[in-house]
Amino acid sequence: MSHLPTEPAPTSRAAKYDPLPQDQEPPKAGHHRTVIWTVATLFVLGLGFIAYRSRTNVIPGQGAGRGRGGFGMNGPLPVVARTARKGDINIVLKALGTVTPLATVTIRSQISGQIFQINFKEGQMVNKGDVLAVIDPRPYEAALAQAQGQLLQAQAQLKEAQIDLDRYATLSTQDSISKQQVDAQRALVQQYEGMAKTDEAAVDNASLNLAYCHITAPCSGRVGLRLVDQGNYVTPGDATGLVILTQIEPISVIFPLPEDNIPAVLKRMKSGAKISVDAYTRDDSAKVASGELSTVDNTVDSSTGEFKLRALFPNADDALFPSQFVVIHMLLDVEHGVTIIPTSAIERGQQGSFVYVVGADSTVAAKPVTLGTTEGERVEVTSGVQAGDRVVVDGADRLKEGMAVVVQDEQGRSRGPAGAGQSGGWNRTQNGGQGGSWSRAQNGGQGQGQQPAKPSGSN
Repeated sequence: MSHLPTEPAPTSRAAKYDPLPQDQEPPKAGHHRTVIWTVATLFVLGLGFIAYRSRTNVIPGQGAGRGRGGFGMNGPLPVVARTARKGDINIVLKALGTVTPLATVTIRSQISGQIFQINFKEGQMVNKGDVLAVIDPRPYEAALAQAQGQLLQAQAQLKEAQIDLDRYATLSTQDSISKQQVDAQRALVQQYEGMAKTDEAAVDNASLNLAYCHITAPCSGRVGLRLVDQGNYVTPGDATGLVILTQIEPISVIFPLPEDNIPAVLKRMKSGAKISVDAYTRDDSAKVASGELSTVDNTVDSSTGEFKLRALFPNADDALFPSQFVVIHMLLDVEHGVTIIPTSAIERGQQGSFVYVVGADSTVAAKPVTLGTTEGERVEVTSGVQAGDRVVVDGADRLKEGMAVVVQDEQGRSRGPAGAGQSGGWNRTQNGGQGGSWSRAQNGGQGQGQQPAKPSGSN
């Protein structure tokens, strides 16, 4: 059926979704995503700039390359310097030592028998002569009584023989008996004297065995763990013994030193001076005890080229323990009136050791030095530096000969050529971590000399 001319033709379902004309572009799906990424990138860059500014807003001179007029590539480098001075320095020899008791005794039984009693506790401190254990004394008491009886019998026979000898001697003078009979009686008396001596020795031996039933401490010290319990049968040939006793008051430390130190050590000992020795923990972090050098060994170990020394420590507080490892600091001597600088000022190069010295014109010069004794963070300089010279201890890795520097203290504050008495430089005051402002710090309120210019680019 045809439609009337006046009625509009019905649109089909497909015609409802006709494509756009050729000259009209569809909306881009990634357009909004691009905008978001751009904003995020700008935000991150802004945060990075703020962080950079917060890190660079520090005291002037603490970093290099801060821009025109600041410290760094276009200005003097900041360094920390210290003044060489005259003073005393200790000659200290260090070595790893072993705590060694003066006496280590394995307590053993000198007779055979059953342990009747134990009178000590493990780890107890005992004194010399204290009874540590008792062996059943009854067999040895009986042996002593038997020996004493035999001695009485021998003494009685000896007395009878001596009476007969006196009688025979009187009759011999009267020619009543022959001389041979007198000589025989005299020999019998000597025989009984020998028997009496033997029996006396038997009594002494039995008394000694009875005394051995009481095992005593040969020295004062600390007993270790018990090796035999009560009721066990012990003999003199037992390998382990009853307990080990160590003397700990006083106690010694044996330590080695290179053989090159022998002349200096012997010279000091022969002078009669007491050489003090300090013992430190194995990591050399804390002092444990103080003592003095006792003796030196008589030979050098050919395999190591070292000789051994023994130092004595009172050890009243039991700070040293047998077989413990300690670091020994032996004060051999003291050098007086030498030039001393910090060890952090020493630089190493192909020509040897050198230091950077800050001149009066605030420029540095590299000077070779000859080093002497080192004590902790201080070192003796025998040549190259004089007392009063300022040596660089921090920031030397960026220095070259003749470079201009500005000397600061450890807190980053600028210091003048003499390190004191100068008008302060410009210090930045932080305000909540945002920028901050520069202010002038006066030293002593004098403000003498030319004032430093305010750092460029500052508020």
